[in-house]
Amino acid sequence: MTKRTAVITGASAGIGEATARVLAEAGFHVVLGARRLERLEALARELSGTALPLDVADPASVAAFVRGVPECHVLVNNAGGARGLARVEDADEEHWRWMWETNVLGTLRVTRALLPVLRESGDGHVLTVTSVAGHGVYDGGAGYTAAKHAQAALHQTLRSEHLGEPIRFTEIVPGMVRTDFSVNRFEGDEERAAKVYRGITPLTAHDVAEVIGFAATRPSHVNLDRIVLQPRAQYSGSRFFRTED
Repeated sequence: MTKRTAVITGASAGIGEATARVLAEAGFHVVLGARRLERLEALARELSGTALPLDVADPASVAAFVRGVPECHVLVNNAGGARGLARVEDADEEHWRWMWETNVLGTLRVTRALLPVLRESGDGHVLTVTSVAGHGVYDGGAGYTAAKHAQAALHQTLRSEHLGEPIRFTEIVPGMVRTDFSVNRFEGDEERAAKVYRGITPLTAHDVAEVIGFAATRPSHVNLDRIVLQPRAQYSGSRFFRTED
């Protein structure tokens, strides 16, 4: 039996890397896309997958990536991220522009390009990793929450527009996950990033990947529209229970 193919963006670390491992274990041939090609190639060798360079913020990079994907049954839109934690009155437009390019337009570019291949597969599935930040707001987070709201709206619209076609759409909505997300958000400031998780046991990348793997392996008539997962100590993007340090 020919393996089904899963395409994963942002696959060189964090949730993307963990998802690649889970889906490879589930029997998929994984096609991995990210900017850090050296890390990506090492992971692809380990999983007998395919590594292709991908910058979702660059239309030319997306086009070249898609040319290397002749078939796709599952697409995991995982590439994304945040920059800064400034109040609106202090907003850095370059940070906002990067977040919208990566989270929103990146998802648009990759999904739009692969939709014909997903449709031709006869049983396609698009899983988009958004965030609880796409369903609420918090002080200092307007750039990221606005981008994630837009990404979630894009994904939900796809679900409606392709109703009746052989493609499923699942939104994965994680809360706090301990990856390099906060280090990247704070431009390498590890001390500041560590404070985000202080007093909380956050989700791991593997926790999220297991949920993605579960959704991707349901029978083809089952569409898990939206899955929200958070640490037990998190209620929303702005409300947590923290233990004493």
